[in-house]
Amino acid sequence: MNHKPSFEACSSLLLILTLFWLPKGAMGQVYDLAAMNSEELGALDRARTVVMIPGGILEQHGPYLPSYTDGYVNERLARDVAEAIVARPGWAVLLFPTIPLGTGGANEIGRKYVFPGTYAVRSETLRSVFMDLAGELGEQGFSWIFVVHGHGAPNHNRMLDDAGDFFHDTYGGWMVHLRGLAPVTAAVGTLLDPAAREADSFSVHAGAAETSTMLYVRPQSVSPGVRSARDHTGHDWEELVGIAREPDWPGYFGAPRMASPAQGALIFEAVVDAAIHYALQILDGLDPRSIPRIGTLAEENPVNVAIDADALRREREILRKQEEWLAARSMPR
Repeated sequence: MNHKPSFEACSSLLLILTLFWLPKGAMGQVYDLAAMNSEELGALDRARTVVMIPGGILEQHGPYLPSYTDGYVNERLARDVAEAIVARPGWAVLLFPTIPLGTGGANEIGRKYVFPGTYAVRSETLRSVFMDLAGELGEQGFSWIFVVHGHGAPNHNRMLDDAGDFFHDTYGGWMVHLRGLAPVTAAVGTLLDPAAREADSFSVHAGAAETSTMLYVRPQSVSPGVRSARDHTGHDWEELVGIAREPDWPGYFGAPRMASPAQGALIFEAVVDAAIHYALQILDGLDPRSIPRIGTLAEENPVNVAIDADALRREREILRKQEEWLAARSMPR
């Protein structure tokens, strides 16, 4: 009896082994960069591969939401946008590991630069990190990069926009800070129920809208104590600054007690839809520089400008300490 395996049997075995040993994400069109080797990465079609870089500042969100709130939301959003891109024939997405760095925690609004839960980097550090990555990806021939790094601080957004502009001017491709496009996050607060909207009013951080989003995206990370949270409601930027400077400010604005998963679903899916819309439009040829940017619009608000100026003075002091230490270390002993 001939025990030599057939061609069909060998082919089936090879297919099974290939499926088993392929890195996570390699079977679909959303590839996990961290799991891929140099040959697999080198084989990607640079003209039809979008590099997706999620980010998440470690920032205090008061007693009811985790420090990594932005990161959890951005990771989910990046995945949803990636799936929409690869639904188009011939396109792939290379999903970068999340970068948990950001600048401008909401505690800066009240000049509380040291606050448990906020672990930020200087604005120039953030810009350098993303410019460095832009250089690495540009030198390797990638033309499309989407940064998904939702965080409201104007300096934060401007640094990511700068990195994207550097990539375009240097390598000719597009590196777009998706969450920095004003239409992607516009009118989020209007999706709250009327009662929640009234109680929350002008909330920019960890209020009903953001808490609702977390109840939808990652409910296990929301403290049950949120239901008895005291309101810290302001109606404009001036009032928020006053609230944030109160000695006992807990780290949030608005009325997180009014949050619900249903409202969170509406808010998050609206952001997803807008992000997908603009991402696909950009891939189809829309110049992203024609879309209003959060960082630029914030420069029109005197209160935002003052907050940013105070924060940058603080950053210069941090840099001075670092430079003095480095200079002393390099001196002969």
